[in-house]
Amino acid sequence: MDALLIAVYGNGRFFYFLTRASVFNKPLIAKILKSLQMIPVYRVRDGWSTISNNVEVFNTCSELLHNNDAVSLFPEGNHSLKRTVRPLSKGFTRIVFETLEKYPETDLQIIPLGLNYENAKNYPDSVSLNFGITISAKQFLFEDKHKSVLKLKTVLQERISQLTTHIPEDNYAVTLEKLKTINVDFLQPERINSLIKDDCLDEIPPFKSKKSTLKKLFKTLLIFQLIVPFIVWQFLIKPKIKEAEFTATFRFAVAITLVPIWVFLVFCLLAAGFSIRIGLIYLITVFLIALLTSKI
Repeated sequence: MDALLIAVYGNGRFFYFLTRASVFNKPLIAKILKSLQMIPVYRVRDGWSTISNNVEVFNTCSELLHNNDAVSLFPEGNHSLKRTVRPLSKGFTRIVFETLEKYPETDLQIIPLGLNYENAKNYPDSVSLNFGITISAKQFLFEDKHKSVLKLKTVLQERISQLTTHIPEDNYAVTLEKLKTINVDFLQPERINSLIKDDCLDEIPPFKSKKSTLKKLFKTLLIFQLIVPFIVWQFLIKPKIKEAEFTATFRFAVAITLVPIWVFLVFCLLAAGFSIRIGLIYLITVFLIALLTSKI
């Protein structure tokens, strides 16, 4: 979902996305993903023999950046639903410095981004994308390459941590529980990070809860209208998802495939059994309930 959100709200630019190579294993899927400007990047877990493939990947990224295209990547190199910024890998620094080495005239700019989900496993959910101030890559060119890499990683880690709810690993579970107890808005990372830094969570009265009885009502109505896709999702697809981080992704896939098919079939049955008018009323009703469920 992160990549989809960036693609939609990325300031109108088309992005190339570095994506873990394991999802490119099947030829047909690989062809589709590459048509969507996704580039496979290889990790140690994909096998040591595949790491050398990254040479070509990084060369491709350098050419794209030199041509003023945008490359989006996730520098942590892994995924988790924990509300903390993990240590950044050095793979992205290699792309940065190899680009400047090959094309020294390139004005390479880095845009830090923080994505904050209210509750990534739930539906409906909300998310905020916080774009930070651009960082000129050339300012990190030192004679000591190790110093360059370390400095860039440090600065970017700090920037992303400011744009994302960042709960330190020390007492993570306790701090998270306190934040939930006072009903903080996880879409406002700057405010939350300030509360954590000031260590005053025990002194703050609970904020007004955002939970809505009306939202629950519309969600129940939506499930009733989409009962077959819901059953397929709840009992056939969801239990097979091994990593919770991909729950929203698979749910989105169901929403754009199975749901339209089901709605169209019900429309056809109502139109054939009663009238097109009844079918259209059903279509409009489903659309309005889905919209209200998401927006209230």
